[in-house]
Amino acid sequence: MSVRVLIPSALRRYIEDKDTVEIEARTVEELLDKLVSQHDELRRQMLTEDGGLRGFINIYVNDQDIRYLDKYQTRLKSGDVVTIVPAIAGGVA
Repeated sequence: MSVRVLIPSALRRYIEDKDTVEIEARTVEELLDKLVSQHDELRRQMLTEDGGLRGFINIYVNDQDIRYLDKYQTRLKSGDVVTIVPAIAGGVA
């Protein structure tokens, strides 16, 4: 089942400047494993040394935050859209 992954501009340089990639995966965990195994520098940007997702990276499946679904075990189906969103700090100092 092919899933479309939207890559944010801040991470595109680590994935050959692509804004989307297609990946075959059944769960978010499998998708992330495949994505970072193909792009080692992306792994360093998205994952901690122990393999967990960095706190400032958010993952959405069809615009729904996986933290409110089944997290990494969220099931994927063909045609789903997974969006990677790095949090951006800002404000007035």
